[in-house]
Amino acid sequence: MPRVAVEVAEELRFLLPRRHRTGAIELDVPSTETVGHVVQSDLGIPLCEAEPLLDGGPVDPRARLDRDARLTVRERPRPQPLRAGFLLDVHLGALARRLRLLGLDAAYSPDADDPELAARSGAEQRVLLTRDRALLFRGALADGALVRADGVDDQLAEVLDRFAPPLAPWTRCLRCGGPLAGASAAEVAPLLEPGTRRTYTEFSRCERCWRVYWRGAHGRRLEAIVDRAERRMTR
Repeated sequence: MPRVAVEVAEELRFLLPRRHRTGAIELDVPSTETVGHVVQSDLGIPLCEAEPLLDGGPVDPRARLDRDARLTVRERPRPQPLRAGFLLDVHLGALARRLRLLGLDAAYSPDADDPELAARSGAEQRVLLTRDRALLFRGALADGALVRADGVDDQLAEVLDRFAPPLAPWTRCLRCGGPLAGASAAEVAPLLEPGTRRTYTEFSRCERCWRVYWRGAHGRRLEAIVDRAERRMTR
């Protein structure tokens, strides 16, 4: 049975079983097991969080460990590819709205169960953002990322740093994520309260759910969020 010496990057050690979080790690691994199985099942690290190296070189996670080896598990290189958009689980509704504010394609399915989320990620090639590590072990997933921060401000900064997506603020509906288009005051007047019609003249409307937007009292708070995000992306 191959004996594998494992080195795990400090950034990922919090994911390890407690018995492996300090000191050297050595595992007796059946020769039928793959690198990916060791990383996920034995070490508890989702492959979407890690880049495994075998004896110092890149290795396919499907490769089998048929000899004594040195396995290094380092954090996945950044920026992480973003082929389509994001998909967020039930715990990340506030983050979904922030991403949409910045013009990012962020699908949010609060009622979907774990198999549905994984299947949608795979079908639409979306990166699943989740606080639930177990979700990231599902094979149907196209890609994923464990959101580690607790507060939404820190969560947004984490996603921007990890993926470096191009921003297009004020172009998506915060409720459904659909594209926004300019709308005249006359077009949206039947949908507005009398005070809003008297006070504002510039509007946009979602082309999917028809929600109307204008820069109201909450505008300065949203502008501050956008400004911080744009400055972060140009550091």
